[in-house]
Amino acid sequence: MDTRVLGDSQGTGGAALQVGGRQSLTRRLTWLGLTVLGLTLLLSSLALGALVYYAVRDQQFRNAEQTASLLAENLAPTLAFQDAVAANQLLQTFVGRSDLRELQVWAPGGRAFAQWRAAGAAALPWRGPGSGSQVDFDGLQLLRPVSLQGEVVGWLVWRESFASLHAALLRMALGAVLVLGLALLGAGLLLGWWQRRALRPLVTLSKLAEHVAATQDYSLRAPIGRRDEVGRLAMRFNDMMRRIEVWHADLHEQLQQEQRAGRQMRQLAHRDPLPGLPNRLSFEVELERQLVEVQLAQQRLALLFIDLDQFKQVNDTLGHAAGDEVLVEMALRMGRVLRSHDTLCRLGGDEFALLVPMVQDPVQVMQLAERLIAAVREPLLIRGQRLPVGASIGMAFSPDHALDAESLLAAADAAMYAAKRAGKNTYRCAPEPEREATG
Repeated sequence: MDTRVLGDSQGTGGAALQVGGRQSLTRRLTWLGLTVLGLTLLLSSLALGALVYYAVRDQQFRNAEQTASLLAENLAPTLAFQDAVAANQLLQTFVGRSDLRELQVWAPGGRAFAQWRAAGAAALPWRGPGSGSQVDFDGLQLLRPVSLQGEVVGWLVWRESFASLHAALLRMALGAVLVLGLALLGAGLLLGWWQRRALRPLVTLSKLAEHVAATQDYSLRAPIGRRDEVGRLAMRFNDMMRRIEVWHADLHEQLQQEQRAGRQMRQLAHRDPLPGLPNRLSFEVELERQLVEVQLAQQRLALLFIDLDQFKQVNDTLGHAAGDEVLVEMALRMGRVLRSHDTLCRLGGDEFALLVPMVQDPVQVMQLAERLIAAVREPLLIRGQRLPVGASIGMAFSPDHALDAESLLAAADAAMYAAKRAGKNTYRCAPEPEREATG
Protein backbone atom coordinates (compact mmCIF):
# COMPACT_ATOMS: atom_id res chain seq x y z
CA MET A 1 0.00 0.00 0.00
CA ASP A 2 1.52 3.29 -1.12
CA THR A 3 1.45 5.87 1.66
CA ARG A 4 2.86 9.34 1.21
CA VAL A 5 3.67 12.02 3.75
CA LEU A 6 2.44 15.54 3.05
CA GLY A 7 4.84 18.06 4.56
CA ASP A 8 6.08 21.59 4.00
CA SER A 9 7.10 20.66 0.47
CA GLN A 10 3.43 20.74 -0.48
CA GLY A 11 2.97 24.36 0.31
CA THR A 12 3.06 25.19 4.02
CA GLY A 13 6.50 26.78 3.98
CA GLY A 14 5.83 28.14 7.46
CA ALA A 15 3.27 30.53 6.00
CA ALA A 16 -0.11 31.22 7.50
CA LEU A 17 -2.88 29.02 6.20
CA GLN A 18 -5.87 30.67 4.52
CA VAL A 19 -9.08 28.62 4.63
CA GLY A 20 -11.99 29.76 2.47
CA GLY A 21 -10.77 33.37 2.46
CA ARG A 22 -10.84 33.62 6.26
CA GLN A 23 -7.94 34.83 8.39
CA SER A 24 -5.50 32.14 9.42
CA LEU A 25 -5.24 30.65 12.88
CA THR A 26 -1.66 31.91 13.19
CA ARG A 27 -2.67 35.48 12.42
CA ARG A 28 -5.70 35.37 14.70
CA LEU A 29 -3.59 34.05 17.59
CA THR A 30 -0.95 36.71 16.91
CA TRP A 31 -3.54 39.48 16.98
CA LEU A 32 -5.12 38.01 20.10
CA GLY A 33 -1.76 37.84 21.84
CA LEU A 34 -0.89 41.39 20.79
CA THR A 35 -4.28 42.65 21.97
CA VAL A 36 -3.90 41.03 25.37
CA LEU A 37 -0.30 42.20 25.65
CA GLY A 38 -1.21 45.72 24.52
CA LEU A 39 -4.10 46.01 26.97
CA THR A 40 -1.92 44.65 29.78
CA LEU A 41 0.88 47.10 29.02
CA LEU A 42 -1.59 49.97 28.61
CA LEU A 43 -3.32 49.27 31.92
CA SER A 44 0.03 48.77 33.62
CA SER A 45 1.32 52.04 32.17
CA LEU A 46 -1.80 53.91 33.24
CA ALA A 47 -1.59 52.49 36.75
CA LEU A 48 2.14 53.25 36.97
CA GLY A 49 1.57 56.76 35.57
CA ALA A 50 -1.17 57.40 38.13
CA LEU A 51 1.10 56.21 40.96
CA VAL A 52 3.97 58.37 39.72
CA TYR A 53 1.67 61.38 39.26
CA TYR A 54 0.21 61.23 42.76
CA ALA A 55 3.60 60.48 44.32
CA VAL A 56 5.27 63.44 42.59
CA ARG A 57 2.31 65.72 43.35
CA ASP A 58 2.37 64.68 46.99
CA GLN A 59 6.10 65.30 47.14
CA GLN A 60 5.64 68.74 45.56
CA PHE A 61 2.87 69.51 48.09
CA ARG A 62 5.13 68.57 51.05
CA ASN A 63 8.03 70.61 49.66
CA ALA A 64 5.67 73.57 49.23
CA GLU A 65 4.46 73.15 52.82
CA GLN A 66 8.02 73.11 54.18
CA THR A 67 9.08 76.10 52.12
CA ALA A 68 5.91 78.05 53.01
CA SER A 69 6.44 77.33 56.71
CA LEU A 70 10.04 78.55 56.48
CA LEU A 71 8.92 81.71 54.67
CA ALA A 72 6.21 82.34 57.27
CA GLU A 73 8.81 82.23 60.08
CA ASN A 74 11.04 84.72 58.24
CA LEU A 75 8.09 87.06 57.56
CA ALA A 76 7.13 87.39 61.24
CA PRO A 77 9.60 90.23 62.09
CA THR A 78 8.61 92.24 59.01
CA LEU A 79 4.97 92.08 60.01
CA ALA A 80 5.79 92.93 63.61
CA PHE A 81 7.65 96.09 62.54
CA GLN A 82 5.32 96.73 59.59
CA ASP A 83 8.27 96.68 57.16
CA ALA A 84 6.57 95.95 53.82
CA VAL A 85 9.74 96.60 51.83
CA ALA A 86 11.65 93.97 53.72
CA ALA A 87 8.71 91.61 53.32
CA ASN A 88 8.66 92.09 49.54
CA GLN A 89 12.42 91.60 49.38
CA LEU A 90 12.04 88.42 51.36
CA LEU A 91 9.36 87.20 48.98
CA GLN A 92 11.76 87.75 46.06
CA THR A 93 14.19 85.26 47.54
CA PHE A 94 11.62 82.46 47.04
CA VAL A 95 10.48 83.17 43.48
CA GLY A 96 13.07 80.87 41.95
CA ARG A 97 10.66 77.96 42.04
CA SER A 98 9.42 77.45 38.47
CA ASP A 99 5.88 76.42 39.46
CA LEU A 100 5.34 79.23 41.99
CA ARG A 101 2.49 81.47 40.80
CA GLU A 102 1.74 83.88 43.63
CA LEU A 103 2.79 84.86 47.17
CA GLN A 104 0.56 87.04 49.31
CA VAL A 105 1.11 88.36 52.83
CA TRP A 106 -1.96 89.59 54.67
CA ALA A 107 -2.06 91.54 57.88
CA PRO A 108 -4.79 90.89 60.46
CA GLY A 109 -8.10 92.25 59.33
CA GLY A 110 -7.57 91.28 55.67
CA ARG A 111 -5.18 94.10 54.79
CA ALA A 112 -2.70 93.32 51.99
CA PHE A 113 0.83 93.72 53.32
CA ALA A 114 3.13 92.28 50.59
CA GLN A 115 2.75 90.15 47.47
CA TRP A 116 4.46 88.69 44.45
CA ARG A 117 2.73 87.38 41.36
CA ALA A 118 4.16 85.55 38.34
CA ALA A 119 3.53 86.99 34.89
CA GLY A 120 0.10 86.06 33.61
CA ALA A 121 -1.11 84.81 36.97
CA ALA A 122 -4.53 86.07 38.08
CA ALA A 123 -4.84 87.59 41.52
CA LEU A 124 -7.04 85.84 44.06
CA PRO A 125 -9.01 87.76 46.69
CA TRP A 126 -8.46 87.22 50.37
CA ARG A 127 -10.82 84.56 51.63
CA GLY A 128 -9.99 84.75 55.28
CA PRO A 129 -8.02 82.47 57.55
CA GLY A 130 -10.62 79.71 57.30
CA SER A 131 -9.96 78.92 53.65
CA GLY A 132 -7.28 76.40 54.52
CA SER A 133 -5.13 74.49 52.02
CA GLN A 134 -6.53 73.47 48.65
CA VAL A 135 -5.25 71.04 45.99
CA ASP A 136 -6.83 70.53 42.56
CA PHE A 137 -5.74 69.40 39.11
CA ASP A 138 -4.17 72.75 38.21
CA GLY A 139 -2.20 73.34 41.37
CA LEU A 140 -2.20 73.92 45.14
CA GLN A 141 -2.88 76.79 47.52
CA LEU A 142 -1.48 76.87 51.05
CA LEU A 143 -2.51 79.18 53.89
CA ARG A 144 0.09 79.52 56.67
CA PRO A 145 -0.18 81.73 59.79
CA VAL A 146 2.70 84.06 60.47
CA SER A 147 3.34 83.92 64.26
CA LEU A 148 5.66 85.77 66.54
CA GLN A 149 6.04 84.49 70.10
CA GLY A 150 2.79 82.53 69.77
CA GLU A 151 0.79 85.46 68.44
CA VAL A 152 -0.57 85.44 64.86
CA VAL A 153 0.62 88.63 63.23
CA GLY A 154 -0.45 87.81 59.64
CA TRP A 155 -1.10 85.22 57.01
CA LEU A 156 0.90 83.82 54.10
CA VAL A 157 -0.87 82.58 50.94
CA TRP A 158 1.25 80.29 48.76
CA ARG A 159 -0.06 79.41 45.24
CA GLU A 160 1.81 76.90 43.11
CA SER A 161 0.81 75.21 39.80
CA PHE A 162 1.37 71.63 38.58
CA ALA A 163 2.43 72.74 35.08
CA SER A 164 5.89 71.18 35.36
CA LEU A 165 4.36 67.98 36.70
CA HIS A 166 1.87 67.87 33.84
CA ALA A 167 4.59 68.54 31.27
CA ALA A 168 6.76 65.80 32.73
CA LEU A 169 3.80 63.46 32.82
CA LEU A 170 3.01 64.26 29.17
CA ARG A 171 6.61 63.57 28.16
CA MET A 172 6.50 60.33 30.10
CA ALA A 173 3.21 59.36 28.40
CA LEU A 174 4.63 60.08 24.94
CA GLY A 175 7.71 58.07 25.77
CA ALA A 176 5.56 55.27 27.11
CA VAL A 177 3.48 55.25 23.92
CA LEU A 178 6.65 55.06 21.82
CA VAL A 179 8.08 52.30 23.99
CA LEU A 180 4.72 50.50 23.96
CA GLY A 181 4.51 50.72 20.18
CA LEU A 182 8.05 49.41 19.73
CA ALA A 183 7.38 46.68 22.29
CA LEU A 184 4.19 45.63 20.51
CA LEU A 185 5.97 45.64 17.13
CA GLY A 186 8.76 43.48 18.47
CA ALA A 187 6.31 41.25 20.30
CA GLY A 188 4.20 40.91 17.15
CA LEU A 189 7.18 39.82 15.08
CA LEU A 190 8.33 37.44 17.79
CA LEU A 191 4.82 36.07 18.38
CA GLY A 192 4.22 35.62 14.65
CA TRP A 193 7.51 33.76 14.22
CA TRP A 194 6.98 31.62 17.29
CA GLN A 195 3.35 30.81 16.51
CA ARG A 196 4.14 29.92 12.91
CA ARG A 197 6.81 27.62 14.22
CA ALA A 198 4.58 26.19 16.94
CA LEU A 199 1.49 25.86 14.70
CA ARG A 200 3.30 24.55 11.64
CA PRO A 201 2.24 20.93 12.37
CA LEU A 202 -1.39 22.08 12.68
CA VAL A 203 -1.08 24.10 9.45
CA THR A 204 0.38 21.07 7.68
CA LEU A 205 -2.39 18.89 9.09
CA SER A 206 -5.04 21.36 7.94
CA LYS A 207 -3.58 21.55 4.41
CA LEU A 208 -3.44 17.76 4.32
CA ALA A 209 -7.13 17.53 5.26
CA GLU A 210 -8.02 20.08 2.55
CA HIS A 211 -5.92 18.17 -0.01
CA VAL A 212 -7.52 14.85 0.91
CA ALA A 213 -11.01 16.38 0.70
CA ALA A 214 -10.23 17.77 -2.77
CA THR A 215 -8.41 14.73 -4.25
CA GLN A 216 -9.91 11.81 -2.28
CA ASP A 217 -6.33 10.53 -1.91
CA TYR A 218 -6.41 8.58 1.34
CA SER A 219 -2.84 7.30 1.00
CA LEU A 220 -1.41 10.59 2.30
CA ARG A 221 0.00 10.78 5.82
CA ALA A 222 0.80 13.67 8.13
CA PRO A 223 4.44 14.10 9.27
CA ILE A 224 4.96 13.46 12.97
CA GLY A 225 7.47 15.70 14.75
CA ARG A 226 7.46 16.09 18.49
CA ARG A 227 5.48 13.65 20.60
CA ASP A 228 3.30 16.38 22.10
CA GLU A 229 -0.45 16.98 21.74
CA VAL A 230 -0.08 17.98 18.08
CA GLY A 231 2.13 14.97 17.40
CA ARG A 232 -0.44 12.67 18.97
CA LEU A 233 -3.16 14.38 16.92
CA ALA A 234 -1.13 13.69 13.74
CA MET A 235 -0.75 10.05 14.80
CA ARG A 236 -4.51 9.72 15.34
CA PHE A 237 -5.11 11.44 12.01
CA ASN A 238 -2.80 8.97 10.27
CA ASP A 239 -4.59 6.06 11.97
CA MET A 240 -7.91 7.46 10.76
CA MET A 241 -6.52 7.89 7.22
CA ARG A 242 -5.21 4.34 7.27
CA ARG A 243 -8.61 2.97 8.30
CA ILE A 244 -10.36 5.15 5.70
CA GLU A 245 -7.93 3.95 3.02
CA VAL A 246 -8.62 0.30 3.87
CA TRP A 247 -12.35 0.95 4.11
CA HIS A 248 -12.30 2.86 0.81
CA ALA A 249 -10.40 0.03 -0.91
CA ASP A 250 -12.83 -2.55 0.49
CA LEU A 251 -15.79 -0.40 -0.53
CA HIS A 252 -14.35 0.05 -4.03
CA GLU A 253 -13.84 -3.70 -4.36
CA GLN A 254 -17.35 -4.34 -3.01
CA LEU A 255 -18.82 -1.87 -5.49
CA GLN A 256 -16.95 -3.53 -8.34
CA GLN A 257 -18.22 -6.92 -7.22
CA GLU A 258 -21.75 -5.57 -7.02
CA GLN A 259 -21.41 -4.02 -10.46
CA ARG A 260 -20.18 -7.30 -11.88
CA ALA A 261 -22.98 -9.12 -10.11
CA GLY A 262 -25.44 -6.54 -11.43
CA ARG A 263 -24.22 -7.02 -14.97
CA GLN A 264 -24.48 -10.77 -14.52
CA MET A 265 -27.98 -10.42 -13.12
CA ARG A 266 -29.03 -8.18 -15.97
CA GLN A 267 -27.51 -10.65 -18.40
CA LEU A 268 -29.32 -13.55 -16.72
CA ALA A 269 -32.54 -11.55 -16.75
CA HIS A 270 -32.32 -10.98 -20.51
CA ARG A 271 -30.25 -13.93 -21.70
CA ASP A 272 -30.96 -17.62 -21.78
CA PRO A 273 -28.07 -19.28 -19.92
CA LEU A 274 -28.06 -22.39 -22.10
CA PRO A 275 -27.62 -21.24 -25.73
CA GLY A 276 -26.74 -17.66 -24.76
CA LEU A 277 -29.62 -16.21 -26.77
CA PRO A 278 -31.99 -13.44 -25.62
CA ASN A 279 -34.74 -14.96 -23.48
CA ARG A 280 -38.48 -14.44 -23.59
CA LEU A 281 -38.36 -11.19 -21.56
CA SER A 282 -35.77 -9.72 -23.90
CA PHE A 283 -37.79 -10.96 -26.90
CA GLU A 284 -40.95 -9.19 -25.70
CA VAL A 285 -39.06 -5.90 -25.20
CA GLU A 286 -37.33 -6.19 -28.57
CA LEU A 287 -40.56 -7.08 -30.35
CA GLU A 288 -42.30 -3.98 -28.96
CA ARG A 289 -39.37 -1.79 -29.94
CA GLN A 290 -39.12 -3.13 -33.50
CA LEU A 291 -42.88 -2.84 -34.02
CA VAL A 292 -42.62 0.87 -33.21
CA GLU A 293 -39.65 1.30 -35.53
CA VAL A 294 -41.20 -0.42 -38.55
CA GLN A 295 -44.46 1.46 -38.11
CA LEU A 296 -42.64 4.78 -38.02
CA ALA A 297 -40.58 3.79 -41.06
CA GLN A 298 -43.62 2.22 -42.78
CA GLN A 299 -41.70 -1.00 -43.29
CA ARG A 300 -42.56 -4.65 -42.69
CA LEU A 301 -41.47 -6.79 -39.71
CA ALA A 302 -41.43 -10.60 -39.90
CA LEU A 303 -41.85 -12.84 -36.87
CA LEU A 304 -40.87 -16.50 -37.22
CA PHE A 305 -42.05 -18.89 -34.52
CA ILE A 306 -39.74 -21.95 -34.55
CA ASP A 307 -40.49 -25.22 -32.79
CA LEU A 308 -38.05 -28.16 -32.92
CA ASP A 309 -39.48 -31.50 -34.10
CA GLN A 310 -38.68 -34.79 -32.33
CA PHE A 311 -37.02 -32.90 -29.46
CA LYS A 312 -39.15 -34.61 -26.80
CA GLN A 313 -37.87 -37.94 -28.07
CA VAL A 314 -34.28 -36.82 -27.48
CA ASN A 315 -35.06 -35.90 -23.86
CA ASP A 316 -36.94 -39.13 -23.27
CA THR A 317 -34.25 -41.40 -24.71
CA LEU A 318 -30.97 -39.62 -23.93
CA GLY A 319 -31.90 -37.39 -21.03
CA HIS A 320 -32.06 -33.66 -20.47
CA ALA A 321 -28.29 -33.18 -20.69
CA ALA A 322 -28.35 -34.44 -24.27
CA GLY A 323 -31.38 -32.24 -24.90
CA ASP A 324 -29.37 -29.22 -23.73
CA GLU A 325 -26.59 -30.12 -26.15
CA VAL A 326 -29.17 -30.28 -28.96
CA LEU A 327 -30.53 -26.85 -28.07
CA VAL A 328 -27.05 -25.31 -28.09
CA GLU A 329 -26.24 -26.92 -31.45
CA MET A 330 -29.54 -25.82 -33.00
CA ALA A 331 -28.97 -22.23 -31.82
CA LEU A 332 -25.52 -22.26 -33.43
CA ARG A 333 -26.84 -23.69 -36.71
CA MET A 334 -29.67 -21.21 -37.01
CA GLY A 335 -27.36 -18.32 -36.08
CA ARG A 336 -25.07 -19.15 -39.01
CA VAL A 337 -27.80 -18.50 -41.61
CA LEU A 338 -29.07 -15.23 -40.13
CA ARG A 339 -28.12 -11.67 -40.94
CA SER A 340 -26.44 -9.39 -38.42
CA HIS A 341 -29.60 -7.39 -37.74
CA ASP A 342 -31.85 -10.44 -37.30
CA THR A 343 -32.69 -11.31 -33.69
CA LEU A 344 -32.98 -14.98 -32.63
CA CYS A 345 -34.46 -15.65 -29.16
CA ARG A 346 -35.26 -18.72 -27.11
CA LEU A 347 -38.76 -18.54 -25.68
CA GLY A 348 -38.41 -21.68 -23.56
CA GLY A 349 -38.21 -25.45 -24.02
CA ASP A 350 -37.68 -26.15 -27.73
CA GLU A 351 -39.36 -22.94 -28.91
CA PHE A 352 -37.46 -20.14 -30.64
CA ALA A 353 -38.53 -16.83 -32.16
CA LEU A 354 -36.82 -14.88 -34.92
CA LEU A 355 -37.37 -11.17 -35.66
CA VAL A 356 -36.54 -10.05 -39.19
CA PRO A 357 -36.89 -6.26 -39.57
CA MET A 358 -37.22 -4.11 -42.70
CA VAL A 359 -38.63 -6.85 -44.95
CA GLN A 360 -38.94 -5.69 -48.55
CA ASP A 361 -40.35 -8.93 -50.00
CA PRO A 362 -42.00 -11.73 -47.97
CA VAL A 363 -40.41 -14.22 -50.40
CA GLN A 364 -37.04 -13.41 -48.83
CA VAL A 365 -38.37 -14.45 -45.42
CA MET A 366 -39.74 -17.69 -46.86
CA GLN A 367 -36.32 -18.43 -48.33
CA LEU A 368 -34.78 -17.71 -44.93
CA ALA A 369 -37.24 -20.18 -43.34
CA GLU A 370 -36.14 -22.84 -45.81
CA ARG A 371 -32.49 -22.25 -44.93
CA LEU A 372 -33.30 -22.51 -41.23
CA ILE A 373 -35.11 -25.83 -41.73
CA ALA A 374 -32.24 -27.15 -43.83
CA ALA A 375 -29.68 -26.11 -41.18
CA VAL A 376 -31.66 -27.82 -38.42
CA ARG A 377 -32.13 -31.04 -40.47
CA GLU A 378 -28.42 -31.49 -41.10
CA PRO A 379 -27.14 -34.78 -39.63
CA LEU A 380 -26.88 -34.47 -35.84
CA LEU A 381 -24.71 -36.88 -33.83
CA ILE A 382 -25.08 -36.64 -30.05
CA ARG A 383 -23.30 -39.16 -27.77
CA GLY A 384 -22.75 -41.54 -30.66
CA GLN A 385 -26.39 -41.50 -31.79
CA ARG A 386 -27.83 -39.92 -34.90
CA LEU A 387 -30.82 -37.81 -33.94
CA PRO A 388 -33.62 -36.91 -36.40
CA VAL A 389 -34.28 -33.32 -35.25
CA GLY A 390 -36.26 -30.97 -37.47
CA ALA A 391 -38.05 -27.62 -37.27
CA SER A 392 -41.57 -26.37 -37.89
CA ILE A 393 -41.82 -22.65 -38.59
CA GLY A 394 -44.76 -20.29 -38.53
CA MET A 395 -44.36 -16.76 -39.83
CA ALA A 396 -46.42 -13.62 -39.56
CA PHE A 397 -45.84 -10.07 -40.77
CA SER A 398 -46.61 -6.69 -39.32
CA PRO A 399 -48.55 -4.71 -40.36
CA ASP A 400 -50.01 -7.39 -42.73
CA HIS A 401 -51.26 -9.76 -40.04
CA ALA A 402 -51.18 -7.65 -36.86
CA LEU A 403 -50.07 -4.32 -35.46
CA ASP A 404 -49.52 -5.26 -31.83
CA ALA A 405 -47.10 -7.75 -30.32
CA GLU A 406 -49.64 -10.13 -28.79
CA SER A 407 -51.65 -10.52 -32.01
CA LEU A 408 -48.53 -10.93 -34.13
CA LEU A 409 -47.16 -13.63 -31.83
CA ALA A 410 -50.52 -15.44 -31.83
CA ALA A 411 -50.62 -15.38 -35.64
CA ALA A 412 -47.07 -16.80 -35.92
CA ASP A 413 -47.87 -19.46 -33.29
CA ALA A 414 -51.00 -20.53 -35.21
CA ALA A 415 -48.96 -20.71 -38.44
CA MET A 416 -46.39 -22.92 -36.68
CA TYR A 417 -49.07 -25.40 -35.64
CA ALA A 418 -50.32 -25.38 -39.22
CA ALA A 419 -46.80 -26.37 -40.32
CA LYS A 420 -46.77 -29.24 -37.82
CA ARG A 421 -50.12 -30.44 -39.11
CA ALA A 422 -48.71 -30.30 -42.63
CA GLY A 423 -46.11 -32.91 -41.74
CA LYS A 424 -43.46 -30.96 -39.83
CA ASN A 425 -40.07 -29.79 -41.15
CA THR A 426 -41.78 -27.09 -43.11
CA TYR A 427 -43.06 -23.56 -42.73
CA ARG A 428 -46.41 -21.88 -43.03
CA CYS A 429 -47.41 -18.24 -43.25
CA ALA A 430 -50.30 -16.82 -41.30
CA PRO A 431 -53.37 -16.25 -43.49
CA GLU A 432 -54.32 -12.72 -44.46
CA PRO A 433 -56.94 -11.35 -42.05
CA GLU A 434 -60.40 -10.89 -43.45
CA ARG A 435 -61.23 -7.30 -44.31
CA GLU A 436 -64.66 -5.83 -44.16
CA ALA A 437 -66.23 -5.07 -47.52
CA THR A 438 -66.69 -1.38 -48.26
CA GLY A 439 -69.20 0.48 -50.45
